[in-house]
Amino acid sequence: MTETDAVAERRPAYLSDLAAGTERFFEERRETCAWCDSKRLEVRLRTTDLLQHKPGSFVLESCQDCGHVFQNPRLTGEGLGFYYRDCYDGLGEKNMNSMFEGNRAGYAGRARLVASLCSPGQWLDVGTGHGHFPRDAKKVLPGTEFDGLDMTDGVELAQQEGRIRRAYRGDFVELAGELSGRYDVISMYHYLEHTPEPKRELAAAAAALPPGGHLAIELPDPESRWGRLLGRWWLPWLQPQHLNLIPIANLREELAALGLTVVAEQRAEPHSAIDLVAATMLAVNAATIGGEDLAWRENRPSRTRVLLRKLGFIVSIPAFVIAGLVDRLSAPIGRNHGMSNAYRVLARKPPATKRPPH
Repeated sequence: MTETDAVAERRPAYLSDLAAGTERFFEERRETCAWCDSKRLEVRLRTTDLLQHKPGSFVLESCQDCGHVFQNPRLTGEGLGFYYRDCYDGLGEKNMNSMFEGNRAGYAGRARLVASLCSPGQWLDVGTGHGHFPRDAKKVLPGTEFDGLDMTDGVELAQQEGRIRRAYRGDFVELAGELSGRYDVISMYHYLEHTPEPKRELAAAAAALPPGGHLAIELPDPESRWGRLLGRWWLPWLQPQHLNLIPIANLREELAALGLTVVAEQRAEPHSAIDLVAATMLAVNAATIGGEDLAWRENRPSRTRVLLRKLGFIVSIPAFVIAGLVDRLSAPIGRNHGMSNAYRVLARKPPATKRPPH
């Protein structure tokens, strides 16, 4: 099936979903912070879906007490299903796979951080997607068995491809009880920001770890200066998929409250030098989106619009090149001066206390 056929096949279902508007996809706006319940909120960002260009507008608010940034009003389960559809799988699978393939150095860096402090036998990667991280982590930790968990069928494809040993498809909080005590390491790499209740996810992970086990987390950094400079064009805001963006201090505090000890942090190393080039591509894509065949629009674009879109990207190539050079040249200095777009935290559950001999 061609891409054009795939779009045409999905169009009736999308148009049916949109016939009643997008308002039903949102919960009521909350008056308090989604992390600390403070009432001191301010609007951080108003934007649209810059990745898929599905209809709707989204607001990120920030807490003036704890710094937490969250989508408000938040999408309902039905809304999440609508906006995730064809993003990581289906129509969007090819583009997303290309993006994930481009982060291989980051995957190795995640594995090396854990390997520097322990030698895990069993590792569960929560939110594994198509298993790109476990595939590359095996090269750093060849003695470790990797399993994966995800809500989409990508995790089953990862198992078929041999990237993970076993696939779990479903909600981590619901499955955590049966997985308890099985894994020396549970990882959540760019996962928590997608969850409606990240504190529940952390509590479930802490409970599922065996004594002495490790929880590995990587998140976009909402305190990055790139977020201020680029505004709605900063890719890690990623609306509407990212529901919660957690400052590192908040994560530390919550891990401590769960009885976990932070044993390592990285704020510069996880940085991916793509901020400006990604923003440029998002902007050009938005300016020429009329020429893309989208299943959630009634009609296919005219040939003229398609041609103008192609020309728009061609004439923007110098801008992409310059933006990419700025990203690369600024990264060595910027990542150590508040410009890193991500951070990593590794926390340990206390080992079991030995009973004194009688």
